Amino acid sequence: MAKTVFLSAAIGGLVGAAASAAIFYSAAPQLMGERLVRASLLEHPEIILEAGDVLRDRQYAPLIEANRALLETPFEGAVQGASADDADVVMVEFYDYACGYCRQTKPDVDRLVKEDDKLRVVYRELPVLGPDSIIAARASLAAAKAGKFTTFHDFLYAQGTPNEETITAALAEVGLTLEDARDPAFEAELQKNFELANALGASGTPVFVIGNRVINSADGYDAYKQAIEAARRSAQS
Repeated sequence: MAKTVFLSAAIGGLVGAAASAAIFYSAAPQLMGERLVRASLLEHPEIILEAGDVLRDRQYAPLIEANRALLETPFEGAVQGASADDADVVMVEFYDYACGYCRQTKPDVDRLVKEDDKLRVVYRELPVLGPDSIIAARASLAAAKAGKFTTFHDFLYAQGTPNEETITAALAEVGLTLEDARDPAFEAELQKNFELANALGASGTPVFVIGNRVINSADGYDAYKQAIEAARRSAQS
């Protein structure tokens, strides 16, 4: 079910980008001349992608605003960085401990938190890669509930791909067991995260929400920093 939803969202995103590019290409010749537009697109094909990004941001902005409280309110202690009172930008990350791209982005997120004392990062579990992902997500929520999210988060990532052995070791690091990860309350949190991610057109993990922008990829430090700065400028205007 989740795979079907994510695939549909991904196709929808590609169709939207293609449609925006088609509109741009058909309308612009009236203003700039067909040959100039064609030359510009051939020389700078990234314009098409940028047009798709702008269209996507405009599409999701009302949805994000309507659900901002749900998105930016962390489960218990699943948060890093500035306090709610001190932060001027909140970065929400939907992630899966078994996701290689999520693992790839972790140093970038850690760096952003370290450098920016006004940034608050809210972590939302989105276990889409199988049973071990689900167990890891529940264990992470148990650690967050115990006020030991960061220690668990860093330790489990350091172990590599999650499995029962590495998850048990990460829980032991914070004084918990697999039994603590079986709290029925965690199911409601995971269901909420799936519903939010689905509404945002998630096609996998990681998914970042920064201001009114949705980034459904491991774009890296520079892209996230630019989105944070854009969100900060928007909030100040």
